[in-house]
Amino acid sequence: MASVDEAVKHDLTAEVAEWIEAFDEVVANDLEQGAALLAALRTRAREAGMASTGDVTTPYHNTIPKHDELPYPGDRSLERRIEALLRWNAMAMVHKQNKYDPGIGGHISTYSSLCTLLEVGFYHFFRGSYPSPSGAADQPGDFIYFQGHAAPGVYARAYLLGRFDEARLKNFRHELRGEPGLSSYPHPWLMKDFWQFPTVSMGIGPLNAIYQARFMKYLENRNLIEKTDRKVWGFLGDGETDEVDTLGAISLGSREKLDNLIFVVNCNLQRLDGPVRGNGRIIDELEATFRGAGWNVIKVIWGSDWDELFERDHQGLLLKRMEECVDGDFQAYKAKGGAYLREHFFGKYPELLSLVADKTDDELIHLHRGGHDPLKIYNAYKRAVEHKGGPTVILAKTVKGYGLGSAQARNATHSEKKLADDALAAFVQRFDIPIPPEAAKDAAFYRPDDSDPALRYMKARRARRLSPRPQRPRTHLQSPEARLLQGVACRLQGPSRIDDHGLRRRHAPRPPQRPHHR
Repeated sequence: MASVDEAVKHDLTAEVAEWIEAFDEVVANDLEQGAALLAALRTRAREAGMASTGDVTTPYHNTIPKHDELPYPGDRSLERRIEALLRWNAMAMVHKQNKYDPGIGGHISTYSSLCTLLEVGFYHFFRGSYPSPSGAADQPGDFIYFQGHAAPGVYARAYLLGRFDEARLKNFRHELRGEPGLSSYPHPWLMKDFWQFPTVSMGIGPLNAIYQARFMKYLENRNLIEKTDRKVWGFLGDGETDEVDTLGAISLGSREKLDNLIFVVNCNLQRLDGPVRGNGRIIDELEATFRGAGWNVIKVIWGSDWDELFERDHQGLLLKRMEECVDGDFQAYKAKGGAYLREHFFGKYPELLSLVADKTDDELIHLHRGGHDPLKIYNAYKRAVEHKGGPTVILAKTVKGYGLGSAQARNATHSEKKLADDALAAFVQRFDIPIPPEAAKDAAFYRPDDSDPALRYMKARRARRLSPRPQRPRTHLQSPEARLLQGVACRLQGPSRIDDHGLRRRHAPRPPQRPHHR
């Protein structure tokens, strides 16, 4: 009897192996078909009466495997140089204001974690306009809801492109001084030709992005505007997801099949005064929330320099160790240096210590998180814009205060408003900013000559995307008096009705009625 049982188990094992092999072939040919097949099997299991529940979280590594990645299309050396200049000018903007006007505020560390996520979008995805399918005038481009506290970085980009001069940067947070300045956050009322959407207070950006995408679909489906591939991008922080406005309407995205909507969550693991989830993992929590609401979820957790370690780890211990850690651990590893990382992360298992025996402590501490790796970000964005049938959220793990030396990944980094002289010097050295020591000490703004290859590359990429972003085109609106008179005229024309397209139409005037005589 035992031999019969063993034979049955062997046959089942072989059959399972055949199923897995067949499934691998489907996935290799078409990832979307693989997902559809899996969904069909779950449905069939429920129909057969099996208690089948789908997982809402996946292992703590990147959604897109290395072998499915496409090569990065940009010039990384030039883009790296541009990012360095952006980081410096964004930091200098906040630093100078707080040095000469204590308490004025501003944020350094948010943009330092978001920089690469935005730049990959600017170079390769954000479009200024789209060709009209009907041959009419070009249609409006992508709508971008920028993470509010990262505004200094967007201003720094406009400065490098020549849209702002140095005097404008010196008036950061002083836009009401009587001369052109820069608002604290995205603010269309204060900067009418620049920002399209307000995104502070926290939560209003994501909420408005959802409804923007929804009503764009509404207008397209009723042929009131032309159908294009334009997207609504919402950039937000992981701490911002605790705001009820942020997650309160996400089910609308899947219910309305808003494949024109993409969220990018900057998961730097920190909020205003400490960790977002010190004793848990915010990426796992958000993955479960969005996946449960029907969103397409793409995780960008580890950079390319981790790929080689994963390939050499034949026992799966590296992933196991990652899933043993919580966000508080990950922040400590990044804040306390390579030796601490070696001892407390890799040191738990002798096999992991052997895995990094050929790496120095400096190499270990510079292992990148996924949100700072352009290759990983590019592939996530590409898959997001090509996804059909529903919205996508990208959960990108970053470092709060990336590049700010001893301030990065520490609880107080969100409140950093200015840097000490030695920190400024270290910043200049790390990012190779070509300014003399005295200028560094003064946090002087730096913009290279227009002939510089980096600026030429930046402008060429902007030209390919058809117009700068952000940009708010001026429109001529009627005055309140004109609208009032128009309303009076409509009332005098008689009653109206709502047609099949949701538009108000006037009834034809009734012919005069002859009086009835008794």
